[in-house]
Amino acid sequence: KAYKDSKLCNMQTILELHKRYHESTGITFSTMYPGCIAETQLFREKRLWFRKLFPVFMKYVTGGYVSEPEAGERLAQCVWDERCKESGKYWSWNGGAKTVGVYNPKEKMVVGAGGGGGGYEALFANDASEEVQNEAKAQRMFELSTQLTGAQWPKA
Repeated sequence: KAYKDSKLCNMQTILELHKRYHESTGITFSTMYPGCIAETQLFREKRLWFRKLFPVFMKYVTGGYVSEPEAGERLAQCVWDERCKESGKYWSWNGGAKTVGVYNPKEKMVVGAGGGGGGYEALFANDASEEVQNEAKAQRMFELSTQLTGAQWPKA
């Protein structure tokens, strides 16, 4: 729940910054979903069986696995790709993974990506959920975040 809520706040913040500052500054505000990076510390509090099986499940059952290096490449793409100059967007990838997951007997585990990938050509502007697009909630979240952090924003 905390991850989902933080993602919601991140997306609402980007949309609010886009709305307030993009036109007057030309700054591009966007967010991205690199895919399911199943072997990060995000799942460190889960039981051991879950931490071991979840990456395999994501690679071979759902096909939604993305390696940490591939996720990093996707983040970099948001900087260099001309398509990502469009502000107020939620970038995602779709299509075949760049590498195929294989069992490595030396490491006794599956390594590589499953099917949640796609190279740079698979980039697309994803649709934000209704909750993300709720302007009243987004404005309230922005105001509360500003109060909590003491941030001072320039006048738009």
